Amino acid sequence: MQQTARALGLDFGTTNSVAALANGGESRLVSFAGNQATGEVFRSALCFWHDSDVKGGMAHEAGPWAIAEYLEFPEDSRFLQSFKSVAASPIFETANVFEKRFRFEELGRLFLGKMIHHAGGTLDRRPERIVVGRPVEYAGARPDEALARKRYDAMFADFGSEVHYVYEPLGAAFSYASRLTEAATILVADFGGGTSDFSLVRVEAPGAARRCVPLGSVGIGLAGDRFDYRIVDHLVLPMLGKGSSYESFGKQLEIPRSYFADFADWSRLALMRNRRTMDELARLQKAANDPAAIGRMITVIEKELGYPLYDAVGALKRALSDAESASFRFSGGGIDIEQTVSRADFESWIAPDIARIEETVDWALSKAGVTPDTIDRVFLTGGSSLIPAIRRIFRQRFGDDRIATGGELTSIAHGLALIGEEANLAEWAA
Repeated sequence: MQQTARALGLDFGTTNSVAALANGGESRLVSFAGNQATGEVFRSALCFWHDSDVKGGMAHEAGPWAIAEYLEFPEDSRFLQSFKSVAASPIFETANVFEKRFRFEELGRLFLGKMIHHAGGTLDRRPERIVVGRPVEYAGARPDEALARKRYDAMFADFGSEVHYVYEPLGAAFSYASRLTEAATILVADFGGGTSDFSLVRVEAPGAARRCVPLGSVGIGLAGDRFDYRIVDHLVLPMLGKGSSYESFGKQLEIPRSYFADFADWSRLALMRNRRTMDELARLQKAANDPAAIGRMITVIEKELGYPLYDAVGALKRALSDAESASFRFSGGGIDIEQTVSRADFESWIAPDIARIEETVDWALSKAGVTPDTIDRVFLTGGSSLIPAIRRIFRQRFGDDRIATGGELTSIAHGLALIGEEANLAEWAA
């Protein structure tokens, strides 16, 4: 019989979620098996559809199984992704899915339930300590940290008897520190879907009573999803009427920008498919100077084409990380785009975001009371850390020889599980 793990580390991410179990100073990732051969990375997504055989008449799936269900029946389902982004939003109250409204914590519990189910029994017996990662700075405008904590507490209420929260970059720092054989001061930069977070840690030599000492953490509520927003804004929204106008009482008014902001936000796009919003867009289309453009937006929303659009944007970002130019391809809802995008174009679109991230890196160093020359190692993690413009920030400050990478999607979960075994866990808690 397999020994019960002492600690579970859960990286509940905006784009992907990963779990790891630790016992005796070693951690192992939880695998999610099934028809998708998902491995250890579980997509942070939910899909709902009507099913008369299910209590309440609505069935749901999560992770890659949610994607598979959506791809088979896109117009008969509701696909939600990046819902972690609204955790700290006081504006968000409920997500309307068909005729039912879900609070954030309800979506979270449904997601966790499916994650446990697809772990094949590995998570059925939870350890006494569960360490959940949280961003240093939550995503969104004017994020409410107390509200996010309340929602997280409700989400994980039935997940274990002892739940602790630790900054996500500290999890990555602990994971990286476990590989070091000498003392070092390290900077960890974690670039997720919704947030970019930075932690500084002093790693003592192996055998020290306290191997890792946190020095400080800061974050900013923008990352991969913001970069996606920039791509959609430049390549797709002009075809949906952004910048055009409509007539109202004899006056020409700009199409409200809020529709385009929601459309380009993965956490809100699917939620636009509700009666009120669709009725508003239908009225707007009748008064618009370019009704065909508004019609294309309506069609994309009605036909649930958010995931194919997300997939096309992600493919472009990945390609531009390896090449100086790449093709953006998206077809659906009356939109047919095939356009070559240069890395220089993309970097010009995200330049304001890169500048804010650079400022946050400098703030992290200042808060911890260290200078670039005193940093021994820089560990970059998270999917967006692969973007060349991101890497350039650290090459310019620290040089290539001090930069380390690896486990971009899994290092946080590994480290959170290891922190769960620490006697001084309270010192890591956020």
